Amino acid sequence: MIGEVPNVEVGQEYNTRRLAHDVGVHRPLQAGICGTLRTGAESIVVSGGYKDDEDYGDVIVYTGHGGQDGAGNQVSNQSLDDPGNAALVTSHLEGLPVRVLRGWQSDSAYAPESGYRYDGLYRVTSYGSKLGIDGYLIWQFRLEAYDGTPIPLVAQQQELPVTLAEPAGLNNAAVAEGNEAPERVTSTVQRIVRSSVVKRQVKAWHDNRCQICDLRIEVPGGIYSEGAHIQALGTPHNGPDITGNILCLCPNCHVMLDAGAVVLSDDLSVVRDGAESGVLRTHPKHAIDLECVRHHRKRWRQ
Repeated sequence: MIGEVPNVEVGQEYNTRRLAHDVGVHRPLQAGICGTLRTGAESIVVSGGYKDDEDYGDVIVYTGHGGQDGAGNQVSNQSLDDPGNAALVTSHLEGLPVRVLRGWQSDSAYAPESGYRYDGLYRVTSYGSKLGIDGYLIWQFRLEAYDGTPIPLVAQQQELPVTLAEPAGLNNAAVAEGNEAPERVTSTVQRIVRSSVVKRQVKAWHDNRCQICDLRIEVPGGIYSEGAHIQALGTPHNGPDITGNILCLCPNCHVMLDAGAVVLSDDLSVVRDGAESGVLRTHPKHAIDLECVRHHRKRWRQ
C-alpha cells in the first residue's frame, strides 16, 4: 500500500516492529526498506542501521541497503539493483509518497525514546552515490516531509543564527564581495507532486518516451518521464484526470505544453511558433481526448 494506512495517525507508537508490521505501517520485520522496482517504496525505517544516515526532522538523508557485515560495517559497494534501493528510485521518478518509521536505535534527536514511531509521509526528492564513511560506494536518498506532516519535537533544539544586513542602495559605493565560506542552513520548499495510476499507465504505454520529441531519459536505476495534463486540472480549467487528457513528455516539452509554446491540432499535429513541427506519437491503447486538446489550444491561441 502506497501512502497513508487507514486508521493510523502520524505519531502512533509501536513497542516492536511486529506491531508496526501487523497494522501495515512497515511490513518487513528486518529490512529497512519495503517495496519493489515496479511499485516503488511503501515505507522505510530510520533506526541507525547505517553510519552515513542524517536526520534533520523534515529532511532525511537515507542510506540505501546492502554491503554491510553483521557488525554494521560497510564491507562492499551498494548497488541500485538491490530491490529496496530500486524501490526508492521508482518513488523518486514517479513522485510517490513514502511512509517513515523512526526507531529508538537511531542517534537522531528526532528518534523516539523507545520502540518505533510512525512519522508520516515523505517524498524522495533526489538521490546519488558517494564514498561512505567506511570507504565503499553507497547510495543515498534525500527525503522531504510533505506539507502538513508534523515534525517530531526534540528536547533541545538550537536556533539557527540569523544575520540581517542593510542592502546596498543604487547610489551606495559598497561592493557585494560575497563569501568564500557561506553559512549553510537547512530549509525545505514543499511541493506536492501529483502522481496517479493514470499517469503511470500513460507512461508505461509509451515506454517513458516523449510523445513530442521522442526523447527517453535514462538515469541511474531507471527511466524518467513526466505525465502532462493537456487541459490543466486546476481552476478555472478543471480538466479531467483521465488517460485521454495526459501525455507522456520529457521535462522540456512538458514546460512548453504548459506554457503554450506548443499546442496540438485536432489531427494531433504539433504546432510551434504558428507552424507545424511534427505529429504527436500515439499508441493504440491511448486515445487522446480532443475536447481537452481544443480547450488547451483555445487557452493559448485566442
